[in-house]
Amino acid sequence: MDKLTDLFKILSDETRLRILVLLYHKELCVCQIQGILEESQPKISKHLAKIRDMGFVNDERREQFIYYYLDDKNTLLKEVLEKIVLSHKEYATIQKDLEKLNKAEEYVTACKRQYENIQGR
Repeated sequence: MDKLTDLFKILSDETRLRILVLLYHKELCVCQIQGILEESQPKISKHLAKIRDMGFVNDERREQFIYYYLDDKNTLLKEVLEKIVLSHKEYATIQKDLEKLNKAEEYVTACKRQYENIQGR
């Protein structure tokens, strides 16, 4: 019962729900999610940490980026997200997020440039 309660706690927050809908489609790094949602990096990281700590997403480091993806074992989460995605046209915010998802690679390129500038390359 705790897992079910945790799932609905996670889904009850708009930012976390938006993040999960994006991750339903593909794995993303923090800067991609930040660019799509137009939120600060600390806010996105905080939400991702909470989602990860509750076992709904996993992460993997690649170079200077940490990529997040849905935990395949959580079938209930995937089913709920599938229903939301199938009716995404009813939710303007989610629809806009999904449109921006197509530009996700641009956010990584921008982050890499910013990182290289900080490193003095």
